[in-house]
Amino acid sequence: MPREKSAGAIIFRNQGDQVLFLLLHYPNRSSRVKREHWDFSKGHIEKGENEVDAAKREIKEETGLADIKILDGFQEIIKYYFTVGKKTIFKTVIFYLAETKTKDIKISDEHVGFKWLPYKEALKQLTFSKPKNILKKASGFLLDSKGVKIIK
Repeated sequence: MPREKSAGAIIFRNQGDQVLFLLLHYPNRSSRVKREHWDFSKGHIEKGENEVDAAKREIKEETGLADIKILDGFQEIIKYYFTVGKKTIFKTVIFYLAETKTKDIKISDEHVGFKWLPYKEALKQLTFSKPKNILKKASGFLLDSKGVKIIK
């Protein structure tokens, strides 16, 4: 069975006392995805590239963001199968948590839109359950045991 490995990030920024998460709107024009959906920035790891470098490159290509800071201590992996034609592919995606100070996004032609959303709205907007679970973990990582944001 063919395998693919990708890397990406849950991108966030602070706006006042609120943390906003960046979601990208993927169209259904891909042969890989049968319907449009909302997800995080991610993409294939290229030959000779490590996961963090791949995530940063994909973020730059898909959003125009260059001021990304990957936070230490957060890494989540999702695995799933998808079908292209008659071929089933096993995919692994490594997600990091990344902070930016930049609000303005320049999406690539791979996407049809984006949104900066607070946690609860982002959770509702995400299409698939695995990214929702990763967002829950990322949000928990950004909070200490008393519910106070560690990152400001």
